[in-house]
Amino acid sequence: VFGNPLWDSLRVNYRDSLRSPLFPIVLTVSSYFVICLPFIICDIMGDRWPWVQRFKIQPTRRPTASTLLHCTGVTLHNHAFLVLPASVAQWAWRPPVDLPVQAPSVLELVAGVIGNLLLFDFQYFIWHLLHHKIRWLYVTFHAIHHNYSSPFALATQCLGGWELVTVGFWTTLNPVILRCHLLTTWIFMVVHVYVSIEDHCGYDFPWSTSRLIPFGIYGGPSKHDVHHQKPNTNFAPHFSHWDKIFGTHADFSFSVAKE
Repeated sequence: VFGNPLWDSLRVNYRDSLRSPLFPIVLTVSSYFVICLPFIICDIMGDRWPWVQRFKIQPTRRPTASTLLHCTGVTLHNHAFLVLPASVAQWAWRPPVDLPVQAPSVLELVAGVIGNLLLFDFQYFIWHLLHHKIRWLYVTFHAIHHNYSSPFALATQCLGGWELVTVGFWTTLNPVILRCHLLTTWIFMVVHVYVSIEDHCGYDFPWSTSRLIPFGIYGGPSKHDVHHQKPNTNFAPHFSHWDKIFGTHADFSFSVAKE
């Protein structure tokens, strides 16, 4: 198996850390802020980096210091008072996980990551659609995420506690449903953090996932930017097929930024 030397090294040298129920939390939270950092720097530099700003979807709108601090505070609060206690409780009753001897094959890893993204895309599409169509759900749980019609990286996890818990539930449960290897699960979690941030970053770079995947299969930052401007469109978090099937798909050419 291609990844066995790496997996063997991790399994032997970091066994106790990898078996801890807290490890996925540390992995995803640290990944989140590390991946957000380059986009935050681009926003702070602004017009001093014109070669970057030409990829800004809404070039006249940038996050302020107060909005960056607000989103950071919401993210840390949710993790400190919801995610961390749940993880500690899980640690108390759940035995440490067993680390498989073999690493997944490259095919298993890629198929597992794509499978998890597709399954989450369906789950969140339904959840998201309901929270926009049922006003009580929107006002009570989802409205905080739409405080910003021009999304930016740190707005990705500017969520109500209920939304964070449900998203965390699916991203934790889906690899179990799909019977993924632990390494596949962790890589999926990091990839999911990355594409979620990319969707909200406010920049449509040539290397954006939506530009690398052909035929308009993947939505990406431009499509999600439309959702924040016109909230009754583009409910799927990543791919485009569910919005096209349900008639809620909208291209960037229809967004406010282009009007």
